[in-house]
Amino acid sequence: MKQIFALFALLSFFSAAELRAQAPQSPEEQEKQLMEFIDKEVERLSSTLKLEYWQQFYVDSTLVHDYHALQEEMQTLQNAKVSNSDLYIAVQDKWQERIYNSYHRFFNDEQWKKYLKSGAAREQKARDKRREKAAKAGKE
Repeated sequence: MKQIFALFALLSFFSAAELRAQAPQSPEEQEKQLMEFIDKEVERLSSTLKLEYWQQFYVDSTLVHDYHALQEEMQTLQNAKVSNSDLYIAVQDKWQERIYNSYHRFFNDEQWKKYLKSGAAREQKARDKRREKAAKAGKE
């Protein structure tokens, strides 16, 4: 009997966790997750690139502004019931490009090279390819 109860409790727990994962998040929960992500990213870049305190401030400010703007644009597309995934990708690329350019302004040469080697160069190349593909498709 105890085993049946334990099995039932375990199944109930996983079902509840699954439902929470599928349920839409409140704006407060989304904001909290976004700020946690930004904090972790600032911490990661700070330790990886050995950022000065003022650079940490700029990274944090850039991410807070640009990710909120990205969220707003994505929400506008969702509210308009846009189903073309290329438009969502274009919005993401736009804001990732702005973050990339912002970082370039305040990272020193050594930090910038390290940043590019950490995957930023590959991401930039992928954005450039998508931009070229979209430009070709627009001309046709």
